[in-house]
Amino acid sequence: MLHAGAVVDHSPLPPIGRPPGAPADCQARHLVLSVFRWHRGDPGDPAELLSGFLDDNGLPVRNLGRTGDKKQTIGDGTICGAALYVSADAGSVMAGGVIGARSPVPGIPDVYAVLYGHASDVMPIKDISGGAVQPWSLGPWRDSWTRAEHAHAVEQVRAAIGRGDVYQVNMVGHASAGYTGDPAPALRRIAALSGARYGGVLTGEGWAVATASPETLVEVRDGRVVTRPIKGTRPATAEGRRELLASAKERAEHVMIVDLERNDLARLPGTGPVRVDELFAVREWSGLWQAESVVSADLDGDVGLADLLRAVCPGGSVTGAPKLAALAQIAALEPVGRGVSMGGLGWIGPGHLDLGLTIRTVAVDGHRVHAWAGGGITADSDPDAEVDEAAAKAGPLRAALRGR
Repeated sequence: MLHAGAVVDHSPLPPIGRPPGAPADCQARHLVLSVFRWHRGDPGDPAELLSGFLDDNGLPVRNLGRTGDKKQTIGDGTICGAALYVSADAGSVMAGGVIGARSPVPGIPDVYAVLYGHASDVMPIKDISGGAVQPWSLGPWRDSWTRAEHAHAVEQVRAAIGRGDVYQVNMVGHASAGYTGDPAPALRRIAALSGARYGGVLTGEGWAVATASPETLVEVRDGRVVTRPIKGTRPATAEGRRELLASAKERAEHVMIVDLERNDLARLPGTGPVRVDELFAVREWSGLWQAESVVSADLDGDVGLADLLRAVCPGGSVTGAPKLAALAQIAALEPVGRGVSMGGLGWIGPGHLDLGLTIRTVAVDGHRVHAWAGGGITADSDPDAEVDEAAAKAGPLRAALRGR
């Protein structure tokens, strides 16, 4: 049975990189069986439509806590699993929040799932163009706001916090640059950045997304659901580590998001007690220290994919608290849509789910490269420091795209 937005496509998309989160034992053997697409403005509940598509095509997602690891079959192929991407806009729709400015990459669906089978032979990784005439060249970056405009948005968030409208809001800026040549090697450099837990590339018709995300939006495995929020950044130096560990502001911001994530998991039906397994652990990502916590709960009842996505999307570390109030601030203040950033991207298999948060993520649309970066704003935020932090997060992406 096909659902709205679903198409059957037995021609494999260009394998320019491994799908994020795909199991290691089936690398380079991904054969496309069918594709699901949902765009902002399309009718229907995207979480339910996606669940129906996957479940009806042989990938059980109605009870994630009790799925086994047995391979499913469809037609003549064995189902490996599905790559899944959910945009920030789709997450806002699922959560019942306000959606903001439209994506600068409108050709990329807001929900995109590719159901894969196993090809009989290894499929070699190729470039998008099959050999571009022009060498890869990246033009100058064009930012969605100036430093002064970004700093002013920070001040507006601080004013909203002072009024009691919100406790914390994540502000994100967008930048794009024109390019010539084949972007595939540059996208693979992004996916290979140090600390990329979800490094990979997802390709569609006329577009591609590459991520170096270190952050787990949600993972379900062996009857347990886990999220790993990251909040707090410093340069990866000895002094930067000391500053991060000693910062009362960063720790308060981080704990606020951990509490939000605990609440998100507690909303799931049939979950056991939610616990914080690790708090404010400092880890490195491509020249930056970042603080990460681990929040988990046992899945004791029937929890489906739709329930899970509604509970955790969009991720608390890239929205703020309370989440719906933060989404309203984001919609009012950010001049350019978040596009592929601040959403979820990863893998659903017959026995597990693992979605990374699409921070440290770029997209290409045939003409331009798009990237996003930002940070959490609290009452104690310094506007200039917040602008500098966003630039620091974008730096490794821009360097990788240029080939450095």
